[in-house]
Amino acid sequence: MKRNTARIRRIGDQIQRELSEILREQVKDPRIGFVTITGVDVTNDLAHAKVYFTHMAGMDSAEEAEQSLARMAGFFRSEIARCLNSYTVPQLHFIYDKSIERGMAMSRLIDEAVALENPDNREESETQK
Repeated sequence: MKRNTARIRRIGDQIQRELSEILREQVKDPRIGFVTITGVDVTNDLAHAKVYFTHMAGMDSAEEAEQSLARMAGFFRSEIARCLNSYTVPQLHFIYDKSIERGMAMSRLIDEAVALENPDNREESETQK
């Protein structure tokens, strides 16, 4: 059985677009806050979908948002069913996406390493003059 067929990826992309629109236009729950859907992985049998999201407030508010999103999963699924041209609509499982925070931490570490390295480079370049 093929993994990640083009059809499965298209369905995942459509679910991501629809969820983003629903969150922007219909959801007014303050516990969810400013959530961004970063990706959707759909299983081959279309039974389940992992929905990855980030939160503007960071990891501090992510747990509460994840619980609220999980409680609203039935509502999201019924709204997606109206737009999705598929026999089945996957069950939604919300997972906080830590990749952006990891990337920012790595960037910060790189910046610190470069800053530590730069004073040495300046001294060497001054002695060469």
